[in-house]
Order: sequence, then structure tokens, then C-alpha cells
Amino acid sequence: MATEAPSCHGGRETMLDAARTAGKSEQVARMLADYPRGPHDQPQSMCPAFGSLRVGLRMRRTATILSGSACCVYGLTFTSHFYGAKRTVGYVPFNSESLVTGKLFEDIREAVHETARPADYDTVIVINLCVPTASGVPLDLLPKQIDGVRIIGIDVPGFGVPTHAEAKDVLAGAMLRYARNEAEAGPVARPRNLVDGEPTVALIGELFPADPMGVAALLAPMGLAVAPQTPAREWRDLYAALDCEVAAAVHPFYTASIREFRAAGRPVVGSGPVGVEGTEAWLNAIGRAAGLPQSRIDLALGKALPAIRAALDAAPIKARVTVSGYEGSELLVARLLVEAGAEVPYVGTACPRTEWSEADRAWLASRGTHVQYRASLEQDMAAMLEVKPDLALGTTPLVQKAKEQGIPALYFTNMVSARPLFGPAGAGSMAAIVAAQTRGRERFGRMVSFFEGVGTPDGAGYGFREKPVDPPGFRDRQRKLRAAKAKAEEAVGT
Repeated sequence: MATEAPSCHGGRETMLDAARTAGKSEQVARMLADYPRGPHDQPQSMCPAFGSLRVGLRMRRTATILSGSACCVYGLTFTSHFYGAKRTVGYVPFNSESLVTGKLFEDIREAVHETARPADYDTVIVINLCVPTASGVPLDLLPKQIDGVRIIGIDVPGFGVPTHAEAKDVLAGAMLRYARNEAEAGPVARPRNLVDGEPTVALIGELFPADPMGVAALLAPMGLAVAPQTPAREWRDLYAALDCEVAAAVHPFYTASIREFRAAGRPVVGSGPVGVEGTEAWLNAIGRAAGLPQSRIDLALGKALPAIRAALDAAPIKARVTVSGYEGSELLVARLLVEAGAEVPYVGTACPRTEWSEADRAWLASRGTHVQYRASLEQDMAAMLEVKPDLALGTTPLVQKAKEQGIPALYFTNMVSARPLFGPAGAGSMAAIVAAQTRGRERFGRMVSFFEGVGTPDGAGYGFREKPVDPPGFRDRQRKLRAAKAKAEEAVGT
């Protein structure tokens, strides 16, 4: 354990060094390898631990306990309930003394024993946030199970996991590892709706609810079905996912989860069935990985591709669009837009470059699209302002900036990820989004002109009947005051 409590505000390198000193070298090395940064420090994002918290809260019979600073826990629980969670989140408080003496670990262990009630839960998840991780709180010393209830402890510090999307993988991978070890040790609970002898494809990534059904329709002619997706909704789904014929890394940043599928001997395929070319390449890759004859693959292609082509032809997209976000599906969305006829000069994603998105990157690059991995908000905004698209898909601050410029814009997470992406349904839904928004560009331009100068920093607020006007000499006086203050501070060495 650390000899003194590290501060939340010590900076990433300071926290990393503290974690290594406190005995977390192996965990730190794994995080930095699984979730590489660059070219800058890390993307702007909400607390990464929200991703792990979200995964646990969406699982049946699963309890989650947070170990971290009170302000962090407050923000995480507020955000989780804002996004619809209706379950209590456990919290183990601490102070500097309990942290450095090891009492915090004892308190966590006591909380786990109190929570692990087999009548209520299959699993208890404990999540170390920044300060407990940097202090070396050893969650790996918790019991692996209590009265049949599985105990899983993970470190999800902001200084080690860049985005909340990747934090989903931290917990998903830990649960898959636990479930894989259980299955290798002996019989496990039968998954719901399991069809014996039916080969399946396991989808990796959080998807719009209709997408697994759309993928199932694409796979059916090959004699394949869809396994429960990862992250799972209940524990026994993990067994069914691991028992797949092929794993599909639809979201390409699930590094730890992919490692567990490979450890279980399952081949992994990247990209996804978007558009005609994307679907053709994906179904061929899935069929080859499953060891199917080309005739069965061709049967699936013959049924899927004409329907997707018809959907694209029925709703062509004639617009310039920029795409940015942190979901992991940004490259797939861009591919679909391009196949539908859109010009997509820029795609920014907060996620890292991995082999599972390489086919998408190469396809987009060959069509003139710049793909920016680990994109910062500043890079996304600069691209939008340079391109001046007909529609910008991005994060909330980018959407705000776009609308200030009179550019139609949509929040990627709520408006794009909340619609189907794969198969004919995906082609149709994307066209509807773009058409509805680009029709309003002229209206946006009139609104910007009408409100010009209103609501800007020194013109914001209520009570103005007309556009605010500075008093004579106001800005010059303020400039001189700032210069005098700076000179005085310099004189006293501050």
C-alpha cells in the first residue's frame, strides 16, 4: 500500500507512478497496452469508469460497488441514473488514514460480504476509481466467490483508461475471463433460449436493439445464428457468447474481450455488415472463419445484397457530412454514408486504431476520407469549420459549435447510435436522418443572422432590450487594468 494518499489532481503521470509504486505495475502495463493513447494525452470524455458502471447496471442480478473519491462517485451515480439506471450503486467511503493504513480494503471486503446474497445476486462488481487504484488497493485479494456469488474487482482509473467506451471492455473482459474459467472447470448454467447444435456468431459491442435481429437475418441463410452479445445482459449469456463459432468485433476497441474469445479458441472478425460492399466483405469473412463452403456464403449474399442495394438506391444521400464520436461505430457509419452517396471528408473517433477497424480505415481512405483516431474536440471542430459540411454528426460541444455557424448538426450518440446500422434497415434509417436535417440548413442560416451578436460572452444574459453596447472606453480601461495587474504580479515574483 502507498505511504501517503495520492491526490486526484496530481496529474496522469503522477498517478501512474503512484500506482506502479503501490504494486499495480502489472495492471498499469496491461491498461496502457490495451488502450493506447496518442497522438495527444487522451480524448475529452466523461469519467471513463462510467462505461464499466453502465455495463454492470444493465446486467440482471448484478450489484456494483464503487471505491473512489466522493465527488467522483456522486458524478458517476448521477450520470448513471440520468441514463435510466434504476438500481442502487454501492459506495465505500474513505479518508487519507483508511486509505494508507489498508482499512479501505477491509471496508470493501466487509461491503462485499454484506452484498453477496445469493437470493439477490449472481455477481458483485467492485470498481476502483483513480485514488484507490493509485494507492494500490488490492481488489485481486477479494474472495473469488461468496456463497456462490461471483466477486469481480477491477481498476478503472481515468489515468489508465482513456474513454468510457473502453471502460466497458474492462468489465466485459473481466467477466468473460471469469466465465471462461468456470466453463473450463466443469458444467455451467444453461443459457436461456439455447438451441443445441446451432452454430452462432457472437457480436462484440453495444448495439441498437434491432441490429442483432438484422444481423441474424443476414446470417440465417448460412445456417448461423446470433449469440448473446458482449457486454451481456445476464451472467449465463457469457457462456453462450463464448460457445460461439465466430466472434465479430463490430466495435473494434474491445481488446480484453477479444483476448478472452481467442483464449477460448474462437476466431475473431472485424468490421460489420454496412452497405453493400461492407456486408459482402463481412459475410465472406464470417463464412470463411466458420469453415463454411462458398456456396452457403453465396446464398446469404444473394439474399442480402439486393435488398441493401435497393434500400440505398431508394434513399440516396447527396450531402457532405463530417462524422465524429466516441462510440466506436464512427467508421461504420461513415462507410454507410459513403455507399449511400454522401461525401465524407473527415471521420474522428475517440477510440484507438486497432486491427479490427483496419479494413474500414483502408476502405474510407481509398475514397478520400481522413480518419482521425483518438480525435480531440479541437481536431473535430477544426475539420468541421474547414469542410463546412451540410451536416455534422458529433459530440454535444461540436453540435453546439456547428449550430453557432449555421451548420445542421446531430449528437452522434443519441441520434445516430439509437438507430439501426446494419442491413437494409441501416441504409434506410441513415438516409432519413441526413435528409431531415439538411433540409433545415437555410433556416439555420437565417437564425444565425437574426441572432447575430446576441448570447455571446459579453452580450449574454437577460434584460437587454437591444444588442448590448460597451460604455465608451470600457475595453481600453480593462486592457490597461489587466496589464497593470500582470506587471505587479511579475514584480513580486508570483
